[in-house]
Amino acid sequence: MSKLLYISLMRLPTEKAHGGQIMQNCEAFAAAGCQVTLWAARRWNTRAMRKISDPYAWYGVEANFRIRRVPCIDLFPLFPAESAASRIAFYVQALSYALACAVMLLFTRADIYYSRDELLVRLLGWLKPRRNIAYEAHLYPRSGRSANLQGRATSSAGNVIAITEPLRRDLIAHRRASPQQCISAHDGISRARFVDLPTQPAARQAIGWHEHAFIVGYVGRLQMIGMDKGVASLVEALAAVPGAYLALVGGPVDMAESLRESWIALGLPRERFFYAGQVPPPAVPDYLRAFDVCAMPHPATKQFANYTSPLKLFEYMAAGRAIVASDLPSWADVLTHEETALLLPPGDSAAWSHAIVRLRDDPALRGRLGAAAREKALAHYTWAARAERILAHIRRND
Repeated sequence: MSKLLYISLMRLPTEKAHGGQIMQNCEAFAAAGCQVTLWAARRWNTRAMRKISDPYAWYGVEANFRIRRVPCIDLFPLFPAESAASRIAFYVQALSYALACAVMLLFTRADIYYSRDELLVRLLGWLKPRRNIAYEAHLYPRSGRSANLQGRATSSAGNVIAITEPLRRDLIAHRRASPQQCISAHDGISRARFVDLPTQPAARQAIGWHEHAFIVGYVGRLQMIGMDKGVASLVEALAAVPGAYLALVGGPVDMAESLRESWIALGLPRERFFYAGQVPPPAVPDYLRAFDVCAMPHPATKQFANYTSPLKLFEYMAAGRAIVASDLPSWADVLTHEETALLLPPGDSAAWSHAIVRLRDDPALRGRLGAAAREKALAHYTWAARAERILAHIRRND
């Protein structure tokens, strides 16, 4: 049995999507036959997340891998978010965590060392054989120290997993990765979580939403690293869709409340804006089943256009709901216009309004798109399939 060590600086648990992605990947690697250990930083956490005593239960994953907390110097609680001091706190945290990991790695042996963090991959390159290191890339810094560090990370790892195909191409062209070394692997879903789904009436009754409402929903964080994910443009589009409701599941709360204020400022009824807040990941399918349409209104910025594989995309698909999404290269190999989704110009409120009205008035179209997307997700985009693909790639390069 191969030993796989996954090293992450993340808070655990966290309300951000990467926590669920990492936990479900560890579960999938373990189910594929690896003996998996996850090193996570012992960090300060938010009040809501501190209440969660069992991360396996929160994320709805099997406890088939071990979690070990690694110490670091965490100064974040002392400084306001987004301040210059908080940036210094991040560097102190990252470097102290890397130092603690370095000491522990001197006494740790594994067949595969896996990380999403460039600094940790670089550290692994100094301490472990290159062929045993796997770097999963999710970002593409344009220039500066971060870009240089990513180039050094790809040189340190014998295996590079890019979250999208455009990112794979850029890592090969500009970050020293080779075609043999680098593959792309989208995110996915837990198949078991989407097999026995409630009907829409049952889901709405359990949540307390109006049975006959036409609901357009969005699940997940409303911003990423300070970047808006386009939900404000979705609010504008829905202002031109008579009778439509908007449902948001995720956070942060202050941004959701700002969107509610925008909704009301457009003259839309307060009661047609649903905000569920942060929900446990295993509960997400129930909310998706309560929607009529699932929205991915991401803007055409470089990060979203080329380097993003949202968990929500595959959850939307597996839930069997019609999808409206920005037409972006990041998921051009996943969604097909008029077959598994309606793909629309990012930020074009008129086009989005027209598409949503079309779906509102055509339940058969909603059903056809949702069924095709669900079939594709369950067949091709599961964490189990992703883990097998990545492990096969690592074995080929060994």
